[in-house]
Amino acid sequence: MMNVLSTLITPEKGGKQPVYIQIANQLMALIREGTLQSGYRLLSTRQLAAILKVHRRTVVQAYDELLAQGWLESQTGNGTFVARNLPDLRPLPLPVAEKPERDPLKKAGFRFDQPAHLDRPVLKAAFRLHLDDGFPDPRLAPREDLSRAYRSQLLHGSPYVRLGYGETSGSNWLRQELSAHLNETRGLKTSPANILIVRGMIMGMYLAVTSLVKPGDCVVTDTPGWFGATMNFIQAGARPCHVPVDEFGMDVDALEELCSKQPVKMVYVTSHHQYPTTVALRPDRRIKLLQLAEKYGFVIFEDDYDYDFHYLSKPLLPLFGADQAGMVLYCGSFTKTISPAFRIGYLVGPEDVIAHLASLRRIIDRQGDVMLENAIAELFQTGVIQRHLRKSVRVYKQRRDFFCDLLQSELSGSVRFEVPDGGMAVWAQFDPAIDIPALAEQAAKKDLYISNGKAAGYPPQFRNYIRLGFASSDQHELEECVQILKQLL
Repeated sequence: MMNVLSTLITPEKGGKQPVYIQIANQLMALIREGTLQSGYRLLSTRQLAAILKVHRRTVVQAYDELLAQGWLESQTGNGTFVARNLPDLRPLPLPVAEKPERDPLKKAGFRFDQPAHLDRPVLKAAFRLHLDDGFPDPRLAPREDLSRAYRSQLLHGSPYVRLGYGETSGSNWLRQELSAHLNETRGLKTSPANILIVRGMIMGMYLAVTSLVKPGDCVVTDTPGWFGATMNFIQAGARPCHVPVDEFGMDVDALEELCSKQPVKMVYVTSHHQYPTTVALRPDRRIKLLQLAEKYGFVIFEDDYDYDFHYLSKPLLPLFGADQAGMVLYCGSFTKTISPAFRIGYLVGPEDVIAHLASLRRIIDRQGDVMLENAIAELFQTGVIQRHLRKSVRVYKQRRDFFCDLLQSELSGSVRFEVPDGGMAVWAQFDPAIDIPALAEQAAKKDLYISNGKAAGYPPQFRNYIRLGFASSDQHELEECVQILKQLL
């Protein structure tokens, strides 16, 4: 055994990990594999030190570590033994001639489901040029102001309060500032108690669906729509149902017909700029949707992902502001306002629902980033966010006009579209003869990202439609993007 140990325990002197820890870990592995059985008497510290050519004190430290962890036990005057209370382990042949059949770092030894609805690629910023899904330009973000505000929150005030646990519902300061902002810009009548701070719209939707939707419930989205909502519904065990979209938004007559045939629990709607088509829900349909919710008792989940970016006239106010029956949950985020990297969103609803969702949020995320939330609150208080929004609207409108002119002049034979009233992307229909996935692959080779259409989950009749985001690129970049598409087409 002395000869065997000299080959199985091979500490690396001068490595990053202390030698005694290496010896302890390797002895532990031998015990775990069954090579050293429970009750086995180990060599004395002097003997093992001589074999390994290390200082005796190093082996003493290794033994002490394993004694403290319960792998070894010591008997005064009799030596050190592998703990007798360990279960019997089947020894592996020495030396191990074959590699193990399974790498536990790559493949679990237990079974788990991998639902198809979760198999969806994650968008990442990996290309120099991008006509993305409609993202903001982080270069416009008030980064210096945010940096100063964050530093101020980090360094000033009581560290115990500033750096300790906060409210599950989010920073009270941010909820106060956000309530005032929403009331002023969207015609709402909220208080901080109506607002739950979340890490983006996705989290707000997950909380609402997990809490309010039960397995088997019918939930409604429009089609084409946002597959992220459908993923949440499927994950909750609900039955996704779909109603069509036309040039005036969700077809509420089709929704009414569906409600007359079966109970509906929730309706997901992007009322301001429908995703992905960018059309707005017409006022008469808004009124009828609220009436249907009150009549049939379903929840309206209103995703207002880019309310602040409207270019023609004053934007239509959210459904939440006209809701007299408490049927609407209103959700937005700072993803489009500042940058996707800043994970702060807000869920607005009746006080009792917000309190309930805050208690649910506690078991998956005790609280958000209090430092960042307070920094954002400071930027609201000082008017930085408001000025940033006014500037961004001007810039994005210029980019929309420039991009649409380019599409019309350079790609009119291959792409059809309507100039969007707002938002950050154009809903583009490519010629049916064009293979969108192949086009996306060819564009990627030229360092240009466009959607391949697969991840969006649109129904077959929309297979040649994709969103072309213009907001995240300046005019020079947009021109380069269109020229690449022109060459490929």
